Amino acid sequence: MAHALTVNGRDVEVEVPPFYPLAVVLREELGLIGTKTGCFEGRCGACVVIVNGRTVASCLYPVALAEGAVVRTVEGLADSDERLSDLQRAVLEHGGVQCGVCTPGVLMTLTNLLETNPAPAEDEVRSALSGNLCRCTGYQGIVEAALSVAGGAS
Repeated sequence: MAHALTVNGRDVEVEVPPFYPLAVVLREELGLIGTKTGCFEGRCGACVVIVNGRTVASCLYPVALAEGAVVRTVEGLADSDERLSDLQRAVLEHGGVQCGVCTPGVLMTLTNLLETNPAPAEDEVRSALSGNLCRCTGYQGIVEAALSVAGGAS
């Protein structure tokens, strides 16, 4: 079955079963390997993408639900000249990346937070990240990065 959606500003159509996970469609059908897959149970947050302005665990999100939707992945954060977004730069500058498995999901979660709440408090940033499992960084650099972009650096 064909499914039409917009991914990172580009209209695409994929021919896959309706319950195919969006994460698999992004990675295998569209070659967008920035979206990571960790648990395939919706618990680790590595696969988080933004669909119609809401974060979703794309490993559990059937492509049929994305029919006609606007999907943003980590590849869509850099501008057209491939310059990193302010948040991407801040995460690097604050040491918020180590192994990198969680980073795409973290970036998508924080992008969505900052778009809906441009000046979150530290507890709001930490709460938003509660669905993103990171075993390497301890989260402090990630939180500091988000706050620095929001103008509330600590």
